[in-house]
Formats: sequence, C-alpha cells, structure tokens
Amino acid sequence: MTHAAFPKLLRSQIAFDIARTIREGFDKHYRLFRATSQQAQQHFERGSWAAAQTAARARIDFYDKRVAECVQLLEDEYDPADLSDEVWRELKLHYIGMLSDHKQPELAETFFNSVCCKILHRRYFHNEFIFVRPVVSTEYIETAEPRPTYRVYYPAADGMHYTLKRIVTNFQLDAKFANLTRDVEQVEARLNALYGDARIEPNHQIHVLSSLFFRNKGAYIVGQSINGNRVYPFVVPILHNRHGELILDTVLCDPEQIAVLFSFTRAYFMVDMEVPSAYVQFLRALMPRKPRSEIYTILGLQKQGKALFYRDYLQHLRHSSDLFDIAPGIKGLVMLVFALPSFPYVFKVIKDFYPPPKETTRALVKQKYLLVKHHDRVGRMADTLEYSNVAFPRNRFKEELLAELKQFAPSLVEEEGDQIIIKHLYIERRMVPLNMWLTEKEHDEAQLEHGVLEYGNAIKELVAANIFPGDMLYKNFGVTRHQRVVFYDYDEIEYITDCHFRPIPEPRNEEEEMASEPWYPIGKHDVFPEQFGSFLLGNPKIRKYFLKHHADLLTPEYWQARKQRIEQGLVEDVYPYPQQIRFFHKELSNIPAVTPPPFMETFENE
Repeated sequence: MTHAAFPKLLRSQIAFDIARTIREGFDKHYRLFRATSQQAQQHFERGSWAAAQTAARARIDFYDKRVAECVQLLEDEYDPADLSDEVWRELKLHYIGMLSDHKQPELAETFFNSVCCKILHRRYFHNEFIFVRPVVSTEYIETAEPRPTYRVYYPAADGMHYTLKRIVTNFQLDAKFANLTRDVEQVEARLNALYGDARIEPNHQIHVLSSLFFRNKGAYIVGQSINGNRVYPFVVPILHNRHGELILDTVLCDPEQIAVLFSFTRAYFMVDMEVPSAYVQFLRALMPRKPRSEIYTILGLQKQGKALFYRDYLQHLRHSSDLFDIAPGIKGLVMLVFALPSFPYVFKVIKDFYPPPKETTRALVKQKYLLVKHHDRVGRMADTLEYSNVAFPRNRFKEELLAELKQFAPSLVEEEGDQIIIKHLYIERRMVPLNMWLTEKEHDEAQLEHGVLEYGNAIKELVAANIFPGDMLYKNFGVTRHQRVVFYDYDEIEYITDCHFRPIPEPRNEEEEMASEPWYPIGKHDVFPEQFGSFLLGNPKIRKYFLKHHADLLTPEYWQARKQRIEQGLVEDVYPYPQQIRFFHKELSNIPAVTPPPFMETFENE
C-alpha cells in the first residue's frame, strides 16, 4: 500500500467517531482505575481496612461497566445498517492512529476488542476487525509524569543505610514509623547476608518501583539490587504495629517467597501506574517464570491478563499435539473438569443437572465464583478466568471427554464443523488434588505432616477472610508447585457470618442416641464442626497430624469466636510469607472497620 493510497481508505466519519468514542471510554475507565488505586495509600495510612477492601472489590467491576456504557452509547447512536465491513476495517485503523502516543495502548486494544465483541456476534466479526495480536508496541513508553517508573539509588556513593532509609522516606507515607532506623538496620543486615562474600561493585545500584503495592493490610516496596552481573530481587513489607505505627516487617529475598507473594491465589494489588507495561516488564525481571498474563492480573488488570492468557493458550495449541481429556481425580457432582496434559491449566464446565444430595443451579454456582472473584483470596483460593463461546478444535478432543460433555452439559456444547464451541467455562491453574497428594505421601511422614498442616492453615486463613469452604473434603483442595494447599471448588462456599456453628446436642434418651438420622432440627446454614472428623480423619496418620496442629477446627467454639471477631469489624492479619522470617513477632493490631469514604461514589458517577 502506498503512502498516497492510505488516506483514501480512511474516509468514513462514522468509523472515526466510533473509534474516538471507544478510546474515550477506555480513557475514562483507566482514569477511574488509577484514582481508586491512588486512594489505597490513604486507606493504608489511616488503617481503613474495610474501606480498602470495598475499594478493591469495586475496582474489579470498573472494566465491565465502562464496556457496557460504551456499547450502549454506540448502539444508541448508530444504526446496525451503517456499520458495514468497510466501516469496521476503517474503525480499527483510526483507533491504531489514536494510540500512537498512548501510555496504555495494550489495555486500550483489549478494551476495543471487548466493545466490538459485544456489538458483533461471534459468527460475524472477523480477525481484521479486532486486535488478534497487539499492534502498538509497549516498549520504551516514556512516562509523562515527573515521577519515573522506577528510581535508581547508588549505595556505594551514599552508604547502604542512608540509601535504604531514603528509599522508604521517598514514598512520603503520612504515618509515623515506630523506629525506622532500627528497621532499616535489620533490612541492611538481611541484604548483606544475601550478598555474602560477593564484592560490592563501584556501580552497585538499587532499582525500586516508584509506587507502593497495596493489598490487604500491607504496603510493599518492590525492587532489585544490581551488583555487577548479579541481580537480587527484594520486597519489603510495611505494616502497622499494635499502636498504629508503621514498621518494616521483613525483607523477602528468596525468589520463591516473592513468587508466592505475587501468587494467582491472592486478590489483586492496588498500584498507581501511568505505564502499566513498564511495571510488568520490571516484575518479569524479578519473576521470569511468571507469564505476562499473570503479572497483569496481579496488578488488577485482570481483563488484560485474560486476553494475554488466551493468546498464550492459542499459541500453545498450535505448537502441541496432545488431546484434551477428563482431568484426573474424583469427578465432581457440579463441575466437569478437563485438561490438556501439556498445558498447566484445567477447564471447568458447570453441568446441566446435579444428582442428590446437591441442591444448586448454574446461576447459583456462577454467583459463588463471582463472590470469589471479588473477595480477598488470602493466598488460599485459586483465581479463575471466565470465558464465553470458546472454540476448540474437534480433532483435539478425546471421544470419552466429548461424550461426557454432551451427556452432562448438553446446553453448553455445540459442534460447528471442525470446532467444538463451549458456551461458558472457567479456567484455573492446574494443581495436584490434595487427596491424591496425601495418598502419594503416605509413606513420607514429614511430607504427610506438611500436607495436613497446610490443609488446616488453608482453612484457618479462609476463615480469617470470612469464607467457609462448605465442602471440606481433600478432593476440593489442591497442592501448588510451592507445596501450598489451595481451595478450588467454590460451589458450596458461604460467608462465615452467614453460618451457624453449633455443638451437637446431647441425646435425651437411648432411642435418640442410637438413631441413624439426626434427631435434632438442622437449619440450612447450620454447621456442626464436631462432625468434621468423621469424614476427614479416617486415615490414622492424617488424624494424628491433624489433631496435633488443628484440633481446634473440630470445636464449635473456635468457629464461633472467629465469627464474632468478623462481626465486630476486625480484619485479621494474614501474612503472605513465613512467620519465621519476620523481624517482629508481636501480634499486630486489628483495627475496626471504617465506613467507606464518599470518593467511591463520586468516581463511579463521573
């Protein structure tokens, strides 16, 4: 195409106007997204934990709301007959031109796709209408703000102690530190131990991202120390002590601990980013094994993470030849789960009908998964990616899998030529089911104890986040590559505050004591913790370790006490790193909930 011919293509005013409307819709979305992320610092400084949680939940819905607004604007303004194929092609070209100096072009492209796919039925849009792969480069985007993406410090010139103190004070937190000099000395000692006998080079540098990372009750400094050709990633958590003063709680230097902090099992960070791709690039340098899709997701940009994940999946599909098959493990009553052996994720489809004793509906199951999406997952619940109308190559399905899909979820499965279309599914990171893992470790006492300890810890941390798993069988939990136990079956979860934890009543006579069925009334939300042992502790070894570490889970008093704390507005401390690496071991304060500030309503009504 010649330079002279190119302008002749862009002659549709409708195409230009639609492109501008979509870009303005995205710009509004990201403006609100950043404003909410910026407010996270104030919540942290004030200890307003409930307000922080409210803001984090609200931010998750911003994207879908802005897409819906944009679609409504376009449908109200334009007649479908005006939107010819030629207009759609021009529209994309206009949009590309509007992103040439944009600070978030990759996010704007994904927003464009979301709007177009809402307007056009999947049978009628073509790849040239949307961004199948990114068009605008995200390399070397310069920030327009005075604050760079990351700051560079030179300990050789200023001294390590002064440098570390300056790193902390540059964030200008409006809250008093209990003893910053003491804390910095401990961080310095930990970093010096990390360097070991390595010679400190004259050009030793420390790079630190300019924005703090906020999540739950913590703020995190994220950086890397570059000494010659050696790079040492580190994260410093900042917390409130029991007096409401700030402390540096530890320093994470172990790449595995940093990976767990940025895990797919935790809610999204609140980070103020003008150029998100620069943050992703920095974090990938610290965690090279994490895909970009997952890093975008942990930064709260879950729609971008979802789009990149799907591109990665399609690329994997092109370069593999194995077949989709039913996932190993005990089959669920609600979900049909399948997997591609070479791909580290599972695909979950809600069945059309459920055998007794299950009493649920597809709408209710989707509601439970949406609850988890909006909730603080505290490192113990897997994130899920929800998709509609996913096309799979028919020749990559095992016949047994296809038969099960057609038998148990016929309303969600269509065959179109050489494709299988699944109308709705969830995708989760693949883990080893805990029941299978415990069986494998039967003869390794240390590993078996670790698994049981982790299982109980997972339940207790879910309780701290106001989540009752419902079905606590081992098959509903998985083990990650970091040997952490994670809950992943959400169709029976409830809020702790909605449950009634009761002791089993004493029988009044021998007839009641010998009855095969409970003789006492049981409400819909009644839970009897004393019964847990009957279906969890049949294995003597598992029973031994469970009673050693988690016997309190079998008492109604434990659950009642935790429920009472939640109802009092106390937000529990859940640490995304081992207790033994903390500088301080005193219990941190639990500050009562604070009413969410009015800025949330102001932003949403803009």
